[in-house]
Amino acid sequence: MLPRGLVGCVCGRRGKWLIVALWLVLLVVAAPLASKLTGAQDNDAASWLPGSAESTQVLVTSGTFRPEQIPAVVVYAREGGLTAQDKRRIARDADRIKGLTAHGVRGDESRGPAYDTPSAPEAAQIHVPITMDEKGWQELAPAVDSLRDQVGGGGGGLAVHITGPGGTSADFSKAFEGIDSTLLLSAMGVVIVMLLVTYRSITLIFVPLTGVVAALFTAQALIYLLAEHTGLTVNGQSAGILTVLVFGAGTDYALLLVARYREGLRRHEDRHEAMALALNRAGPAVLASGATVVLSMLVLLAAEMNSTRGLGPVAAIGVAIALLAMLTLFPALLLVFGRWIFWPAIPHFGAADPTERGLWARMGRRIAHRPRLVWSGTALVLAALSLGLLQLRASGIGNADAFTGRPDSIVGQEVSARYFPAGTGDPLVVVADQARGDQVRKAVAGTKGVVADSVTVPPGTKPSSGARCCSRRPSPTRPTATPRNGPWSGCATPCTPCPTPGRGWAAAARRCSTWTRRRRTTTWWSSRRSWWSSC
Repeated sequence: MLPRGLVGCVCGRRGKWLIVALWLVLLVVAAPLASKLTGAQDNDAASWLPGSAESTQVLVTSGTFRPEQIPAVVVYAREGGLTAQDKRRIARDADRIKGLTAHGVRGDESRGPAYDTPSAPEAAQIHVPITMDEKGWQELAPAVDSLRDQVGGGGGGLAVHITGPGGTSADFSKAFEGIDSTLLLSAMGVVIVMLLVTYRSITLIFVPLTGVVAALFTAQALIYLLAEHTGLTVNGQSAGILTVLVFGAGTDYALLLVARYREGLRRHEDRHEAMALALNRAGPAVLASGATVVLSMLVLLAAEMNSTRGLGPVAAIGVAIALLAMLTLFPALLLVFGRWIFWPAIPHFGAADPTERGLWARMGRRIAHRPRLVWSGTALVLAALSLGLLQLRASGIGNADAFTGRPDSIVGQEVSARYFPAGTGDPLVVVADQARGDQVRKAVAGTKGVVADSVTVPPGTKPSSGARCCSRRPSPTRPTATPRNGPWSGCATPCTPCPTPGRGWAAAARRCSTWTRRRRTTTWWSSRRSWWSSC
């Protein structure tokens, strides 16, 4: 049973007003904080990956001497070969991109165009890096839109698409745009329909909705404070799940409590006694159900992925506060409004209990008559329906399957795959101690599947012995073959010594060089160009 003090306070003639007043004060404090949760979300790559993963360490280490960037790839293609006019347009687009700086687009670092073949090319690519801030992929859509404004669309047989990790992430950002309000309205709509069907009362549905919304705002405020002051990882995924979870759990608890309260109103003339009976009968089941979910969500703390581990406390807090609201605020509001809130199906004192007749009553009597047959038959049906799990391969889905439609980045990805090897727009990054630069570069270059490698050192530092530093802006002119004399021999501009060490750089940044390598799926990629970074 629930504590007598809690039941007495919630069901008291004065206690119900105290509960409502306390929740009103809590909402006044929580509402401004809840609105800040979106700004506290961390959607960059490092916040999703395990903290111990090498890729996370690369992101953190390289972030000390260069901003986190994601490449967008502009793809041009024409069946039968690019025309001279196409090549002139591509060159003009490349020049315009060079001057683009809006929304984190690093046009001055763009590379290309690179063609699929030296003679009679059918496709070309321009690689454009985009700097990401702490908001991660959610802010990529404006950057890609500004890039699209520069290159325009296709026409006359020439296809133009923006793909690569930057283009795909921008399309994901657009797909999730306004997802918080969409989830909130969708959850409210589902709850309203379910409550109307269950209660057949237009007025009653607003009471559980009030309790659920109060729980959601309070949970969001608490999670915001934890994210700001304890380092709790919160992203768009966990924030969206929080909304659905609070609405679902809160409504479920409300259904159980209202069913018992209606029974009590038919047996007790005083609604306060009816609510006390309802809380004592339904409260333990609601509390056990909520506690089970909270503990289950906290198991996610054992996950390695930062995003999954952060989801555990977020979901647990949401369910716990929904449980608290449904056991305090919700019954207090029902008592404040009285019996009329059930209009038009008001449960009057002494009225017959409708649950003793009807479909569900008949079904219950039949189950009670032959319970073993029912549970064994149900178990066999569920086992048969579960056979599909034997063929489940939970290996995730590709980008193309993640969208319900076919956005421009997916079309561009398919076009690029027809002409260029996989991985051309998303290089693999290796961070190593600069003293071992030559050794690491040889190991990377000798790895099967690596097309070519390039080296980047932090500004104001010297590369390892034997290496030279290329100009900041390599010429987009494409060589006809992959350089054979090291990563710098293919630069179109003369290579110069690196500048003298600067001041203010962290020691870790001074020791690190970054090698990027590209993957290949066919051997003929060895005759294609890789890109070189600069000091």
